[in-house]
Amino acid sequence: MQVSPDTSPAATALPRKITILGAGAWGTAVAMALAGRHDVLLWGRNGDAMAAMAASGENSYLPGFPLPPQLRISADFDAAVAHAGGEHGILIAACPVAGLRPMLQQLKDKAIGNLVWLCKGFEGGTGLLPHQIVQEVLGDNIPGGALSGPSFAQEVARGLPCALTIASHSAALRSAVVSALHGGTIRVYASDDLVGVEVGGAVKNVLAIATGVADGLGLGLNARAALITRGLAEITRLGTALGGQTETFMGLTGMGDLILTCTGDLSRNRRVGLGLAQGKALDTIVAELGHVAEGVPCAKAVRELARRMGVEMPITNAVAGVLFDGDLPHVMVQQLLSRDPRAEAA
Repeated sequence: MQVSPDTSPAATALPRKITILGAGAWGTAVAMALAGRHDVLLWGRNGDAMAAMAASGENSYLPGFPLPPQLRISADFDAAVAHAGGEHGILIAACPVAGLRPMLQQLKDKAIGNLVWLCKGFEGGTGLLPHQIVQEVLGDNIPGGALSGPSFAQEVARGLPCALTIASHSAALRSAVVSALHGGTIRVYASDDLVGVEVGGAVKNVLAIATGVADGLGLGLNARAALITRGLAEITRLGTALGGQTETFMGLTGMGDLILTCTGDLSRNRRVGLGLAQGKALDTIVAELGHVAEGVPCAKAVRELARRMGVEMPITNAVAGVLFDGDLPHVMVQQLLSRDPRAEAA
């Protein structure tokens, strides 16, 4: 269930101590957006890089966007975690899914008030969603939630509007995050469908690769619309099989994030698809990006999960075939077009 944000003065009046663990593009953009309203600390593991960032007032992952003067910069992990300790603090993990478990291991036995993660995907090897990784490592006693939705880091850094969803089983955490983050150019909605929100955020990256391939092959806007629509059906099938709510996939973290990632030129995963259509090797594409494209490892994890659960996901399977099995993009398209629609669930 998703509810509108509480915009009353009482809900937005309390300044909070917030730590962002991870100084990549998205973590930095979130820190920049919040620094004017809260006591925000941005942590990164590379001491030299953080010192250079503090000196230049700019993150190399977001060139041309000056950091707010109020934003604190640190490479001291213990101090960064302590900064957001206590019931009013919010600790935000801004790392790829592959880095979530190692980061959580560092957080064991530390005082954490509220924990939020920004990563989208399934963990390689285990096939776990982020909230399941958190539960495995930290247990059930720490309030936690996923912050997700259609959002490009560069646009948030520019101060352009966006809308996000905080998903958590904890009503108190949802309220705390909405009150802290909602405001200015950012709208934040709350949901108790943690599974649905995380599945939507993960699988849309795989569909963005497929859409990039179609666009790179010049298949037209009709094909793009078909891929996005059928991709949404795949996301919904898997998400509901895992326990997510159907209506979640019609909202910001389902349809909204899917549309943005499949069509936006800033989408890393879309650019992976464009590169594949040009005949580039995957390693070359990833190196040129200079950033993590979560849809690549996610495609393998989702294909394996869908096979185990008996969920039909032809587009995801086709993308994984191109990425990992040596299938050619145009062959992928032919295979999808030749499928019997009567054999596929709506």
